[in-house]
Amino acid sequence: MDADRDAVPNEVAALKEALAAERARGLEIAAELAVARAKASDDEALIAHQKLRIAKLERQIYGQRSERSSRLIEQLALTFEELEADATEDELAAERAVAKTTTVCGFTRKRGERQTFPEHLPRERVVIDGPTACECCGSSRLRKLGEDVTRTLEVVPRQWKVIETVREKFSCRDCEKISQAPAPFHAIARGWAGPSLLAMITFEKFGQHQPLNRQSERYALEGVPIALSTMADAVGSVCTALQPLLSLVEAHVMAAERLHADDTTVPVLAKGKTDTGRCWVYVRDDRPFGGAVPPAAMFYYSRDRKGEHPLAHLARYAGILQADAYDGYNRLYLAGRQPGPAGRMEGAHSSSWLTSKRMPGARPPAKRKSRCLRLRSKWCAGSMRCSRLSAPSMARVPRSAFRCGGR
Repeated sequence: MDADRDAVPNEVAALKEALAAERARGLEIAAELAVARAKASDDEALIAHQKLRIAKLERQIYGQRSERSSRLIEQLALTFEELEADATEDELAAERAVAKTTTVCGFTRKRGERQTFPEHLPRERVVIDGPTACECCGSSRLRKLGEDVTRTLEVVPRQWKVIETVREKFSCRDCEKISQAPAPFHAIARGWAGPSLLAMITFEKFGQHQPLNRQSERYALEGVPIALSTMADAVGSVCTALQPLLSLVEAHVMAAERLHADDTTVPVLAKGKTDTGRCWVYVRDDRPFGGAVPPAAMFYYSRDRKGEHPLAHLARYAGILQADAYDGYNRLYLAGRQPGPAGRMEGAHSSSWLTSKRMPGARPPAKRKSRCLRLRSKWCAGSMRCSRLSAPSMARVPRSAFRCGGR
């Protein structure tokens, strides 16, 4: 203790100098820690980005293995988003800490090249007046050498307006009849909302999964309060107006020679809990078979997974149905069904002649034994259940094409 007390200088100037040195040393340590933290955050963000890219590439090459894989990719994207934001915050904190010292080197993250802005966006040119005199000698004899352009992406906030459509009335002095221009067309009855507003509300609800109550709260914050019941009434009117278009899409999909059917779970907000609904999708896409008909998809919703739903959806369909082994489709393949039994193709990942075209480099599926539906006492070496039913395109297939020999 006495030796340490003797080592402390007694002069005020020496004490101030020692205190300043300790403060500088503390700033250097803080800057070094901030730089190390920024480097670690950058490494974590880079690793998360690479994991996300690998997951997307695997999905592109091998296809989607399950619905869970798509959710995992979304979770990886969310993790990368958070780590990227944290890395930027740590980088800026390191810059502020390094600016207080003179001996610690800063850290700058490596960023990819910024994407060019789309050409269809309008350009607003803002020209800053140049100098009128030389900053060095003050001479006014200046000539232009060029210009530097900095491009910044900006957004114009949403603007609300009320369109007042005025229809003037005129009366005839001879017959006293009143004449007036016809009323303008409105997308829905009473025309309180314009087409753009209706499209925005409908897309936010069905495309972005934003409930009407949240939309109403957001619009109220923008100074335009719209009642929830009014918005719900508008959505119902829009659905009714679009019903003819929906019927045309449904007729186009159900007229296909072959359909791809599947269903997936949908979380449904219920009173005090979350129920599980079902979304049924039927896809028409003949492009892999050389078809020129445009592809299309039809979606249906139900609160459960009863077999009566696909029976109702495909009540008038008698083509080839490619689906999984869900029992709800079995009644579609019965011989006495009207307008006719549906041709059956189960399992899209087969190594037999019914297989879907795989991308180059894709791994072939593992072979396993499966039962031939036409002759249950025989076994096929492929992984697809094959069936020569009464579908026209299946009847023309030779028996030698079946692994079971078509016996």
